[in-house]
Amino acid sequence: MADTAKILIVDDDQDILTAARLLLRRRFGEIVTCRRPEEVPELLDDHDFDAVMLDMNFGPGESSGKQGLEWLQRILQIDPQMVVVMITAHGGVDTVVEAMKRGATDFVAKPWQNEKVVATMSTAVELHRSRVETASLRGANRILIEAAAPEGSTIISGSIQMRDVLSLVERAAPSDANVLILGENGTGKELIARELHRLSSRADDVFLAIDLGSITESLFESELFGHKKGAFTGANDDRLGRFQAANGGTLFLDEVGNLPLRLQAKLLSALEQRRVTAVGSDKPQDIDVRIVAATNVRIDMLRDETHFRQDLLFRLNTVEVTVPPLRERRDDIMPIATHYLAAYSRKYGQSTKMFSPAAEQALNNYDWPGNVRALRHAIERAVILTRNDVLEPDDLQLLATGQVTESPAPAPIPTVLNLDQMEKEAIHKALRKHGFNISHAATELGLTRASLYRRMEKHGL
Repeated sequence: MADTAKILIVDDDQDILTAARLLLRRRFGEIVTCRRPEEVPELLDDHDFDAVMLDMNFGPGESSGKQGLEWLQRILQIDPQMVVVMITAHGGVDTVVEAMKRGATDFVAKPWQNEKVVATMSTAVELHRSRVETASLRGANRILIEAAAPEGSTIISGSIQMRDVLSLVERAAPSDANVLILGENGTGKELIARELHRLSSRADDVFLAIDLGSITESLFESELFGHKKGAFTGANDDRLGRFQAANGGTLFLDEVGNLPLRLQAKLLSALEQRRVTAVGSDKPQDIDVRIVAATNVRIDMLRDETHFRQDLLFRLNTVEVTVPPLRERRDDIMPIATHYLAAYSRKYGQSTKMFSPAAEQALNNYDWPGNVRALRHAIERAVILTRNDVLEPDDLQLLATGQVTESPAPAPIPTVLNLDQMEKEAIHKALRKHGFNISHAATELGLTRASLYRRMEKHGL
């Protein structure tokens, strides 16, 4: 790579410029020399330099180093990624120290040793290319994060309740404090977590989400802390854990309230020590992540030490954000419904549909046990199945998604014995019974959360 590097040398001594050019051109691709520092800004505009060698003094009798410091500052203002190596005479140690404080990377002293100059400039070139690559990766990462944002990642709100929530988010986001988000399934807890990340100083780094409720106990440490090759059967390669992968950014721990007590202790240890040890390794690694956790478990259950470790709760809820259910912020129903109606009309190539007044009333009067997620699914289903441009109450199939309150009358003996249909009805009843709490419904059905999600997707629930 050094063979293609381009270096700028700035010195008012022609002999120094000639000696440096003859020395460095054998190792680097192009050497540009300059006797007048006033020409440096134009040269930086015209060339992509990998490093700059800059003299500390210009003009006869100058020895203070003031000019070099001023031009160092100008160069870094033009290109903050530039690597600058100062040229100084013996005895200018104090000035060199000041230059390093202001952003210089290294220095060479006159008269110099050729090997030292070549080694110094080689290191400077590598450092510059590393800086450029890092900046490029950060830019690419930002684009990937935006592209990876889930469908419906916009927070749509017109209610007083959500304005209060977003105000709290804006105040908490700039800090590095851990945040615990409480709320029912489907209320938009991950959207709040992403907003905290977007408004934080870590916004240019990764946002990584993990559903703790879907991880088996045997894989918990491997998923969160990583593993080394051969650590267990199936560990065919080294693997980073989520903590290491999110280093420098935000780690979103969803469904933290469903974590067994034994695993809560392991999570607490990582948060307290700010380091993790991969499975199969004895070398701990420091971590720098902001933790945002979420759960649909009620706060009174979290404060029950038989269900949740209080020292872990203390670590997680430096700031506590509660997202109210949709039935408690009815002013948000129509803005959200209208947004998804337009979005799904575009997605499925249909003309933009509208709600009839009766449909709007039905949406507003419904209790939405599945919250925003259920509203989104109802709108998508209506757009797919309805041919008319105006949606009516029947198109929304709200009764089919279930109300919170069931009739006390005993259910008749089913006449349909199709297993798929019976499975769908059993899942539907369990979800209704538990207010669409996935964890509780899965427990009653004897399923894991992941299995329940798969069956819900299979049956379109």
